[in-house]
This record gives sequence, C-alpha cells and structure tokens, in this order.
Amino acid sequence: MKVSELQALISAENLTPEITEDKEITCGYTCDLLSWVMAHGDEGMAWVTVQTHLNVIAVAVLSDMACVVLPEGIRMEEESLQKARDEGMAVLTSPLTAYEICGKLAAEGVPGKAM
Repeated sequence: MKVSELQALISAENLTPEITEDKEITCGYTCDLLSWVMAHGDEGMAWVTVQTHLNVIAVAVLSDMACVVLPEGIRMEEESLQKARDEGMAVLTSPLTAYEICGKLAAEGVPGKAM
C-alpha cells in the first residue's frame, strides 16, 4: 500500500502536499512514547500518533518511515510541518481514531510491526 492509498482509505488530509514521493507502507504501528518508537520504528512504517512536536518528525526520519498519521483530526504545528517538508516526511491527519486507522490497515493486509 502506498501513502496515497492510505490517505484515501482513512479519509485523511495530507498536511504536507509538497511531498511528492509516494512511499510504500510496509507495516503499521501506533505508539505515543517517542523513546519506544525510536527503538521499534522500521523503514516504510505508517506511524499513528497523537504527538505533534518536532521530535516526531526526527524519529520518523531516523527510522525512514513512510509517513506519520495523526488521528481524530489532530493538526501538527507549522514548525513541525516545515521540518517534515524539509525531510521529505509525509504527514496525514484523519478524522478516524487510532484504533480505526489501525483496523483499516490490518483489514487491507498491512502487517503490524514484527517483534
């Protein structure tokens, strides 16, 4: 699944439309503890989080994730979005809950993080 396909699947708005690379999503993950995500993040991951600060982008880039997904219509502050644009990291916001987003990913066959 590509980031653009996830966007359609979860009725998301792309907060970084300047990012033109449509990365492949290899797995899904939800967690709000950044140190935990740093230890468990994977390349190609779609990371669902309610966190919106600058360090979210740093962690996503560190792991070469496909995108960051904000549930429940959460908006990311402009400083963080600018960092996402600078780093080429797509950020989506969906009206769905984190639970619903992950359920839709799983229903489409996107695996969770392998431990």
